[in-house]
Amino acid sequence: MSRINTNISSLTAQRVLGQNNAGLNDSLQRLSTGLRINRGKDDPAGLVASENLRSSLASMNAAVTNSERADQVVNIAEGGLQEISTLLTEVQGLLTASASSAGLSQEEKEANQLQIDSILQTIDRISSATDFQGVKLLNGNFDYQVTGVGTGVSDFSINGAKFETPTQDVSAIVTQSAQQAGLFLELGANGSGEINLGTGSSFSIEISGAAGSRELSFASGQTIATIAAAINSFSDVTGVTATTSGSGIVLGSQDFGSSEFVSVKVVDDGNITDNTGSSTTLGVFQLESDDFNTAQSTGTSFANASNPVRDNGQNIAGTINGIVATGNGNTLSINTDFLDVSATLSTDSSVGGNAISLGQKSLFTITGGGADFQLAGNVDVAGKVSIGIADISTRKLGRSDLGFLDDLGSGKAFAVTNSDANFSEAQSIVDQAIKSVSSSRGRLGAFQKNVVGATIRSLGIAIENTQAAESVIRDADFATETASLTRNQILVQASTNSLALANQSPQSVLSLLG
Repeated sequence: MSRINTNISSLTAQRVLGQNNAGLNDSLQRLSTGLRINRGKDDPAGLVASENLRSSLASMNAAVTNSERADQVVNIAEGGLQEISTLLTEVQGLLTASASSAGLSQEEKEANQLQIDSILQTIDRISSATDFQGVKLLNGNFDYQVTGVGTGVSDFSINGAKFETPTQDVSAIVTQSAQQAGLFLELGANGSGEINLGTGSSFSIEISGAAGSRELSFASGQTIATIAAAINSFSDVTGVTATTSGSGIVLGSQDFGSSEFVSVKVVDDGNITDNTGSSTTLGVFQLESDDFNTAQSTGTSFANASNPVRDNGQNIAGTINGIVATGNGNTLSINTDFLDVSATLSTDSSVGGNAISLGQKSLFTITGGGADFQLAGNVDVAGKVSIGIADISTRKLGRSDLGFLDDLGSGKAFAVTNSDANFSEAQSIVDQAIKSVSSSRGRLGAFQKNVVGATIRSLGIAIENTQAAESVIRDADFATETASLTRNQILVQASTNSLALANQSPQSVLSLLG
């Protein structure tokens, strides 16, 4: 057929030319942008996946920045703690030097006290001056705030806590009471408290504890109060204390826990007897496990105690917020991703002597505080890390039952210039301060190494893999696109020539008109 009003061949050529031009434009756009997906129509599903991956990448890159910032914050805090640790070591040396009273003049002690005062002032200055962009790090600004501390809690610490509720209640269930080591010496003392020995005899015993041992000898007629005082005079050496009870003496370890023990070895029983002249009821007795004030009915006679009679302490056991806790002495502690706390429980006389009652105990309620770092891409409680940095001022370094570092200042209880200064207790305070600072440095170091460092490394790998996945979906394959460009260029040229031929085809109809 020969028609001129409708040129089907031309229309077909135009359609194909348009398709080829579109393909050529796509190839040129992909090669110029380097992306396979430039618009949603290029690959709707691929675009959605790519945008999700890009969102994750942005979050993870921000998390890496947060991690690096956290490392910088902790570096500054640890630097302040390091200097405080050096100063505390110097205080320890000054205490030891000042304790040698016979070799020091009063002027030298005053000079040592002047140094201690300046060190205490410097510690307080470092505590208040160490900051990051104006935010104080060592003055308790990042310590946790608590309310409702239980009556049975003598001390506690919060190293880390993260929660989404306004407050976090912390409670414990005690399943095993902490115990001191303890023994009872039934000495058969008379109404005046005097012991009765054979003529010319002496009562010699070796007292041992976690700190050491000492052998003591007593003559007939000495009172149990005198014997207890003699044992207590060596408590720092042995770790054992003595109290009178009835006609005998209760020996106890200074602290709680399985590492504590009390041991009694009778070197010479001195033919000791009671008021009736009998020795059968005298000896070394274990104490009841649930009552430190009550001795068991049977024991070891002094004559048979040439081999030491020993009693060990016991660690507390229980749970904190449903997590099995670690017991050390009378302290329960847990360390989880969401809660890192410890609490020292006090004894309850209502359950017998120095025991801790079993059952549930409300410890405290955390109301806020801590240093929070967002170290994961997803902003939720699982991606947040919280760490507490306690107040490192001199009024906080120490322990409530020992005293605090500022008590070593001039005019205070443990100043080295005091004529009755107790250097042993002062040294215990400094020891506790050093332990607190060292523990804080260790926690911060572990946080940097095992949390921040590991997070940065794992996020780096995740970013690499996510970027690779996003590239596979969205980036253009230049080898494929250049081949497609060449193909589309050829097709455009061919379809253009075909269109020209199709447009010329109707002219052949003119030959029919003669």
